[in-house]
Amino acid sequence: MSTATETTQPKVVVTAPNTKSRPYLSAAEDTTFQATARGNRDGTLKLQGIPEFADAYQERQWMKEHMAAAFRFFGKMGYGEGISGHISMRDPVLDDHFWMNPYAKHFSAMKASDLVLVDADGYVTEGGNQACINEAGFMIHSEIHKARPDVIAAAHTHGVYGKTWSAFGKEIEMLTQDACNFHGRLSVYDDHGGIALAQDEGRQIAEALGKDNIACILKNHGLLTVGSTVDEAAFLFSSLDNACHSQLMADAAAANGVPKIIINDEVAAYTASAVQTPHHFYTEFQPEFDLIVEETNGRVLQ
Repeated sequence: MSTATETTQPKVVVTAPNTKSRPYLSAAEDTTFQATARGNRDGTLKLQGIPEFADAYQERQWMKEHMAAAFRFFGKMGYGEGISGHISMRDPVLDDHFWMNPYAKHFSAMKASDLVLVDADGYVTEGGNQACINEAGFMIHSEIHKARPDVIAAAHTHGVYGKTWSAFGKEIEMLTQDACNFHGRLSVYDDHGGIALAQDEGRQIAEALGKDNIACILKNHGLLTVGSTVDEAAFLFSSLDNACHSQLMADAAAANGVPKIIINDEVAAYTASAVQTPHHFYTEFQPEFDLIVEETNGRVLQ
């Protein structure tokens, strides 16, 4: 088990990222990311961003710990509903395998050791918890990982605000600065086919997500977010669910005669350009990760 310090700042660091699985600049080289914070006068104090690993097995454990924390965060936010909801994460050791949550386990009780390793066909394999997974979850997530090699993690649950807004089958408006996280990178899947027990449904969702988007609203279903880390996918899910909540409240007020002002496209694009990097969205989740480790006395990492 890693300590919280080791998890945030791994001791083994490589000089360059694995460009096959990490197609983005290092944190130090990402000037857009570094511009979001101010360090010391000589410029040596920089944001850390996503850590890099020389050992894929060490990376696997670190990723599992952050995935378990993402589930705990989802539990705190009330995103669970019975057996519904899942996060998947591409394995750094076996790149055609991915990790998923066990069937019917509450998000708020998740630990790293609870996670299940499945192969490319969705069957549970050795190396992880020997537990069943959600069939619909596999159908959605496997097709996303096939279509998007850049996606390390994907998150989908039935949060109240996201699934309520999804009934309209349209994107959110740029009503707030936080909504601009998704400017130009959000799509809608408008052909709900019921519970995703057929692979075709998963393929259609992956197609609707597109090649570059970070989120998709699934009509009459809920939200889907993806990321270069599980941290990014988790933060984006919460951010989009909050944006849906804001949209619903703003529309309710507008229906009663209160004028609604939308951020213009130029300003929204500028705002998005400052934050739409894997390192930034990863970092956005770290306060939640650290809090969950503290609240669970490290149990989430076990």
